[in-house]
Amino acid sequence: MDKKFTFEDFSRGWRGRCPACGEGKMFASFLKVADKCPHCATELHHHRADDLPAYIVVIFTGHLLVALALDIEFRYSPPFWVHAALWVPALALSIGLLLQPVKGVIVALQWRLGMHGFAREADEH
Repeated sequence: MDKKFTFEDFSRGWRGRCPACGEGKMFASFLKVADKCPHCATELHHHRADDLPAYIVVIFTGHLLVALALDIEFRYSPPFWVHAALWVPALALSIGLLLQPVKGVIVALQWRLGMHGFAREADEH
């Protein structure tokens, strides 16, 4: 099996689809990965995404929003409440929108590379 992580693998993970078939849902709830794909029965419980998705999302959003906040501060010098009104919801929204797709990509990457017990399932597909 080719262990190269492709755009199709990335896309399946980003959309929360099974990394094997691309049809079944990867997530049983917001961040809980299903034990098996409901479409092809590929076991997904092997994943070990742990905190990596959160680290990636925080680093990405932190760099982006801090740069924007500094730009607004140096250009306009708004009061603190304006910063709080802008950046707290932006941070919460961006983290909420990115966390599940990033976790899906991490699980799809682990599946493709045969990590953490995924080797047998990946070889079958």
